Amino acid sequence: MSKPQRPARKKGPLKGTGGHGRKSLEGKGPTPKAEDRSWHPAGQRKAARERYEAAAGKGGRRPEPPRHRKPSSAKDDSELVTGRNSVLEALRAKIPATSLILAARLEMDDRVKEILSIATKRGVPVLEVMRPELDRISGHDAVHQGVALKVPPYQYAHPLDLLETVRSRSQNPLFVALDGVTDPRNLGAIIRSAAAFGAQGVIVPQRRSVGVTASAWKTSAGAAARVPVAMASNLTATLKELKGEGMFVIGLDGDGDVPLHELELADGPLVVVVGSEGKGISRLVAETCDAIVSIPIEGLTESLNAGIAASVTLYEVAKRRSARS
Repeated sequence: MSKPQRPARKKGPLKGTGGHGRKSLEGKGPTPKAEDRSWHPAGQRKAARERYEAAAGKGGRRPEPPRHRKPSSAKDDSELVTGRNSVLEALRAKIPATSLILAARLEMDDRVKEILSIATKRGVPVLEVMRPELDRISGHDAVHQGVALKVPPYQYAHPLDLLETVRSRSQNPLFVALDGVTDPRNLGAIIRSAAAFGAQGVIVPQRRSVGVTASAWKTSAGAAARVPVAMASNLTATLKELKGEGMFVIGLDGDGDVPLHELELADGPLVVVVGSEGKGISRLVAETCDAIVSIPIEGLTESLNAGIAASVTLYEVAKRRSARS
């Protein structure tokens, strides 16, 4: 049986709005100009021009666009001095320290006892950590012996101020300048040799050279606390300034024309320039030197590294000065 069909409804006339749509039929008026529309490029240029004119009326300067700066992240530039001798020497020299870090269950010896005594008297905070944590903090290649000292970044001296300080003590100036030495262990060894043979300071260039890092502190065995390190913005210009102050400058090079044992400038105010093991001293620095000195080498050894070359030279200079004093 089929389902009865619903009769179709005829669509009649729609009812009116009762006058509610009358305003919409009247329109919105004339279209505003492009420069009066804030979203239009012409309107944006007009707003920018008005801001510029307002700023020019106040101070006559065009306002600078806002600069978006990345949020600065706090960076810890502190260095770690590791090893019992290095930490003890740093504390004895009253190097500013922010904290002393000791490994848990550390075996106490005379050095550790003195380290704790000095740190306690100076009010340096002492932190005790597990040995794996100390390994992580100091670096897995560092030999910390269970002791580490956190120190702020090294404060470099000015080369001319260094010279003035030495002369105020009525001493014969003897400096070591590094040219292209990038290994911190070489710097630490040179500082240690400088302290052993009477040099009053070490000069490092600002660029393309190693600075006083924790590794240099470690290699110097604490000598960095006694021998100041100065930084030169331009090594060649600094050497010329030191020459103008009456100092002699010698450079070490395997092909030098003056053998070390024949050096006649050892008695005067002297700067010994040490270059990198591979490239040696640079051309401009070599042209600034008063003499290029070579260290006689016997056997199959072709060259000495920077640390050993500086040590041998400083020993020879100290021996000559001692013999003539």
